[in-house]
Amino acid sequence: MQTVVDARKERFDSTAAWDLLKEASKITAAKGKKVAPFDPKTEEKEEILSNVMGPSGNLRAPTLKIGNQFIVGFHPDLYEECIE
Repeated sequence: MQTVVDARKERFDSTAAWDLLKEASKITAAKGKKVAPFDPKTEEKEEILSNVMGPSGNLRAPTLKIGNQFIVGFHPDLYEECIE
């Protein structure tokens, strides 16, 4: 099943983003050339949110959920690796 949410119409502030991400098995945040993996069960909530939230205070786009993992932000090599 595929769900698409238009980030221009539905916003996720830090509380809504954490509710979405906290049960993930892995979160990978991509910012520019930097890719950082996070485990929400062992890493600090504030550290994860600082990497997945944009300057507007909303969850950065694009955000993909694949199984129980999230990819936040865009990095072509990361997408190629995850979609294969």
